[in-house]
Amino acid sequence: MTTDIRVKVCGLSTPQDVASAARAGAAYAGFVFFPKSPRNVSLEAAASMAAHVPVGLCKVALTVNASDAELDALVDAVPLDMLQLHGGESAVRVAEVKSRYGLPVMKAIGVADAADLAQIDLYSDVADQLLIDAKPPKDADLPGGNGLVFDWRLLASRKYWRKPWMLAGGLTPENVAEAIRMTGARQVDVSSGVETAPGQKDAEKITAFVSAAHTARG
Repeated sequence: MTTDIRVKVCGLSTPQDVASAARAGAAYAGFVFFPKSPRNVSLEAAASMAAHVPVGLCKVALTVNASDAELDALVDAVPLDMLQLHGGESAVRVAEVKSRYGLPVMKAIGVADAADLAQIDLYSDVADQLLIDAKPPKDADLPGGNGLVFDWRLLASRKYWRKPWMLAGGLTPENVAEAIRMTGARQVDVSSGVETAPGQKDAEKITAFVSAAHTARG
């Protein structure tokens, strides 16, 4: 058994969701701050949930092209461990956010084909971690959480990563082990794959996902 796979459960919106992720053995708890998302939470709700996150569970805030004013309000209100930038933020913007808030920054990179992989090296210069996700369709309202899978073979031959990275995009309890085996990922992110409806997490699916990830062999 391999238990060093770290799991991020994103889009937690209730105290019960947080408890389920913690019990299952997740390493990261993700909160979404993007009004268009069915997983969006208010600063007040997030602050309440974050205050009860167990020690050792990394609290991550997902934002999309957020302004300084929006990030100021977020960081002031919610005790966070990491900022996840999931929009079209440039490398310069990532560096600015990291400097301004003194928090580790994870930059999401959307992948649809081999040409998108060039961003990995670009953002490796400035981000603390990378999240490799399926690129959303051009007409999509959401930059992530769409349940889309990209071709994992694009990452299968990449042996060297300059920064820690996390695999996302359409992962479920049924396919996460295969994804880990194909890509060698040591960290995985799930959102829609453990839901019964958009924004509604299922405790049994969270447990199944984390278990499947922990027992996979990359």
